[in-house]
Amino acid sequence: MSADRTPVIVGVGQFMEAPGTPGYAALGPVAIAAAAARAAIADAGAARPLAPAIDVVATTRTFHDSVAILASPFGASNNFPRSIAKRVGAAPRRAIWEDVGGNTPQDLVNEMSELLYAGGAQVVLLAGGEAMSTARHLQATGGRADWSERIDGDVEDRRGDLAAILSEAEIRHRIFSIPPLYALAEHARRGRLGLSRAAYAVTMGELFAPFAAVAARNPYAVVRRAYSAAELAAVTERNRMIADPYPRRLVARDQVNQGAALLLTTVATARAFGIPEKRWVFLHGYARAAERPLLERGDLAGYAAAADAGRAALAAAGSSVAAVDFFDLYSCFPIAVTSVRDALGIAADDPRPLTVTGGLPFFGGPGNNYSMHAIASMVEKLRAQPGTLGFVGANGGILSKYSVGVYSTRARPFAVGDSSSVQAGVDARPGVALTAQPRGRAVIETFTVIHGKDGRPAIGIVVGRLADGSRCLAATGKGDAATIAGLAAAAEPLGATIEVTPGGAGANRFTFAP
Repeated sequence: MSADRTPVIVGVGQFMEAPGTPGYAALGPVAIAAAAARAAIADAGAARPLAPAIDVVATTRTFHDSVAILASPFGASNNFPRSIAKRVGAAPRRAIWEDVGGNTPQDLVNEMSELLYAGGAQVVLLAGGEAMSTARHLQATGGRADWSERIDGDVEDRRGDLAAILSEAEIRHRIFSIPPLYALAEHARRGRLGLSRAAYAVTMGELFAPFAAVAARNPYAVVRRAYSAAELAAVTERNRMIADPYPRRLVARDQVNQGAALLLTTVATARAFGIPEKRWVFLHGYARAAERPLLERGDLAGYAAAADAGRAALAAAGSSVAAVDFFDLYSCFPIAVTSVRDALGIAADDPRPLTVTGGLPFFGGPGNNYSMHAIASMVEKLRAQPGTLGFVGANGGILSKYSVGVYSTRARPFAVGDSSSVQAGVDARPGVALTAQPRGRAVIETFTVIHGKDGRPAIGIVVGRLADGSRCLAATGKGDAATIAGLAAAAEPLGATIEVTPGGAGANRFTFAP
């Protein structure tokens, strides 16, 4: 196929506003995404108007549109992609409203690159926006807004359900949010490394301190303070524990107003519209893979899908980890970074940055759209240093879905990727059976303690290994302060023996064995 059909990113745009800052307009998510989209169109520097040529608009799913119970109190567009298109002067023949997942921005780049290469589109706009901070601000101050909009036009609505990320068993054990599940994987990694709780906390602070330093220099970041490793790791009143081992500053910050957009086309179209070659960034390689549910994986601390997808994307790019100049590894929690870093063989003291934005705890975690910002920032970084290589790793679910893109300003023939063999390799790894109603003794494989907003331990959660090799999930019983305190204060709960019994409403209970 002609090299003229090679897909290229030609425009990137980002937007951020915060309550109490100059120029704050309390924009809704459509307006925020549209602001980023207009910036991306302008960034291309085309000699002819680009907006009328956009024939596909694809958007990520906003947080409030990800699951029905989280619907925005101020309304929403019935057709998010076409609402954005209308505001930028585009009339696309195709509109795509993507599924839930932090992996979806990179997935869309991969999919749309294939579409462009096949001749199925001329110019593609990818965009996303969040106004979670403004929604919270208006509710707290009694403010009003109307973000509802009815707009005609077909849309491919791919929505799944954010609630599907949490299993019925996890919900029965009072796991109602994401941090406790990542915490289970985090303590499993700590156990594998043989580190104490205090020593491991230091490593998490050391991992994220450089992220905070990058965010401090990023005008689109929500938190612009270069925290030290000690400040990130120390549990204080302002850095309260969320789910052991995570204090607040080590988890994604989702109360943000941020938007990002990408403009993709082909080499031939870029030339026809007079887009300077110095704006072009090529997708050298890409891949994706998905895991089985967390508690059914053979290695609770591993992320085979991410490791295999990363290696496959680099191989498709004809490159290697050693050749990468810049990384952006999805960073909702420390283990989302370290599980990939470890598997790809990137040393903890490697001087190469692992983020180009500042990461989700500091730059911000705009729902499913974070990696759109990562790709936009990577494009800017690569343009500033032509010929360098960038790696973006986008994570969805509970270390569940990973999508990778390898980018450069260096021209490279496009090759349609096939991740089926990558997925087959992930699926072939042995899993572990989960016993729904265990009874008897088990050994703690991993654990967490969920803390309330007052910072006090509220619920203890363990994953135990039974004598038959299967796993079980169990929680502390109501009012069992002694077991919660023991789990929270013990020097090392990993490996401890517990007594597990089936509880009411399908929730298993545990106590420490005498």
